[in-house]
Amino acid sequence: MASKLPDTTKSLGAGAMDVEDGSGGGGKKVAGKWPGFVHFFFVLTVVMCALVYAPRFLSPAVSVDFLGLRQPALGRAAEGQGQGVHGGRVNEGEALVLDNQVGSPCASMGGHDICCDRSDYNTDVCFMAGDVRTDAASLSLPLYPPPNGTANANANATVAEKEEVVRPYTSKWEKGVMANIQEVRLRAARPDEADGHRCDVRHDAPALVMTAGGYTGSLFHTFNDGFLPAWLTVQHLRRRVVLAVLVYNPWWAGTFPELVSGLSRHHVIDLLHDKRTHCFPGAIVGSRFHGILAVDPARTRDNRTLVDFHDFLAGAYKDDGATEPHTTSPAPQQRRRRPRLGLYSRKGTRVIENEAAVARLAVSVGFDVSILETANGAPLSSEYAAVSACDVLAGVHGADLTKLLFLRPGRAALLQVAPLGVPAVARGCYEKATTMMGMQYEQYDAAANESSLVRKYAADDVVLRDPEAAKQGGGWDLIARVYLSGQNVSLDLDRFGDTLRRLHARALRLPVAGP
Repeated sequence: MASKLPDTTKSLGAGAMDVEDGSGGGGKKVAGKWPGFVHFFFVLTVVMCALVYAPRFLSPAVSVDFLGLRQPALGRAAEGQGQGVHGGRVNEGEALVLDNQVGSPCASMGGHDICCDRSDYNTDVCFMAGDVRTDAASLSLPLYPPPNGTANANANATVAEKEEVVRPYTSKWEKGVMANIQEVRLRAARPDEADGHRCDVRHDAPALVMTAGGYTGSLFHTFNDGFLPAWLTVQHLRRRVVLAVLVYNPWWAGTFPELVSGLSRHHVIDLLHDKRTHCFPGAIVGSRFHGILAVDPARTRDNRTLVDFHDFLAGAYKDDGATEPHTTSPAPQQRRRRPRLGLYSRKGTRVIENEAAVARLAVSVGFDVSILETANGAPLSSEYAAVSACDVLAGVHGADLTKLLFLRPGRAALLQVAPLGVPAVARGCYEKATTMMGMQYEQYDAAANESSLVRKYAADDVVLRDPEAAKQGGGWDLIARVYLSGQNVSLDLDRFGDTLRRLHARALRLPVAGP
């Protein structure tokens, strides 16, 4: 039934998002404005870079969450119109695989099963097919057995012995942050437990259990650890999925409502505070991860790429919901405009101290220059509009360069300024994503005489003379304290001008983009 509705990726509403928290009504509204507090874990950003069908035993009084609308149940006939999960597939007009990963051990799971893929270094992902219900008291997802005679008895016996625990976050190698990610228990329920866990809300789509915790106060981690892995995991379900979120918070909800509603057409469930029993025809706990801001088409059944994720973002943030073409044909009738360079202006640390002179230099080279403020409180939709209009996005290494995902694939370029001691980390964060989108990657490595560290250390100090040796001796504490938190840059205009001229010449060689 739901598959007959338009499959759009628009927001649920301008500036607001619905969340199921058990408070009654259809969920509370969370303002969609960027809050006054934004936590930037830039040091932690660099750490990351260094590397169904379900039988329904409900009374007619139970409420149903159908496409995000609270409705009274219509009895057994209406219940049969929802989705079901068979063999790990969601059926709604067409069979959709719950696990979209190529070569996954869970791709062939049965209609009543629990399966976990723990083979990835970064993340564990578990899948549940069948009658899945939430148990808020124990933060668990019991899987209830099907009615007698609807499944193989031996299979039921095998499932009855299964129990798994998952921390749904994509940094399982990092013990410090994972200790703060709630553990979700997946288990087979006994038939006699059903009466004590009757459904308060029944959903006709599977759940994706994810977290808004971890490092997601940083824009880089919000995308790299959160939304990109979530999209990888459920994009093939075409928004027919319910997001059940751990550590649901106003900043996350108010900053990213377009992305949340782009992933799912249903209300979000605040998993830690909603005490009702939610019932699903299946569940996914955890998210897939292909690398830092990466999508590997060989690992998805539908051969998705990072350009497809860009298109998802474009659909979420553009007013008309349409994605721009990735290539353009020449349009001789149009007057060639000056290429636009967007320059991120940082505050606090890793600031370009001669920013005004750099901007004037870019203008003299032939660019129109836009100064982009970091953490300026603007909604991401306006950030998308500003960045997507740029031919070149430039800035010192930091979380704001994650917005390279907003640039036009196949046309734009990223110019990353790497402060002293940071080049390898800077390249590891953003080079691969840039090239995956068919764009030009340029990195300007600041020399010692361009670093403000020359005012703190003697010329022969190892910090200036040999940053690699200094980092080996001082470890991560020195990297974070000195090279990331302790320096600004003042760029050599002659040397930086060479880089700008190269990027300007490239922009002029590209076909003129359409309006």
